[in-house]
Amino acid sequence: MLTERLIAKGEPELSRPAPDRLIEGDPVHRTWNLEDDRGLYCGIWESTPGAWRVSYDEWEYCRILAGRSVLEGDDGSRLDITTGDAFVIRPGFTGIWRVIETTRKDYVILYR
Repeated sequence: MLTERLIAKGEPELSRPAPDRLIEGDPVHRTWNLEDDRGLYCGIWESTPGAWRVSYDEWEYCRILAGRSVLEGDDGSRLDITTGDAFVIRPGFTGIWRVIETTRKDYVILYR
């Protein structure tokens, strides 16, 4: 199973939101990336609670494996997401990603 292989590949990349994007908390991100040379990225991402500004130039498909988060669009939209949810973020989306409970997702990103 791909998820197990990604986790088994070793230690994740650790990161945090850029300071100018951070809204609250001190979220820590763990990412197990798999990269394709054609602009396609996939893997597993996890974040501890906090909130930060996001801006998407790419398509992203996400499936929540664990946790609870909220995507708040600058257009007033709101998407409450929890374990088992799947969704697509389209290029041009801007807003806030708010992690309520540590969230883990698998994802596929396509850059065009």
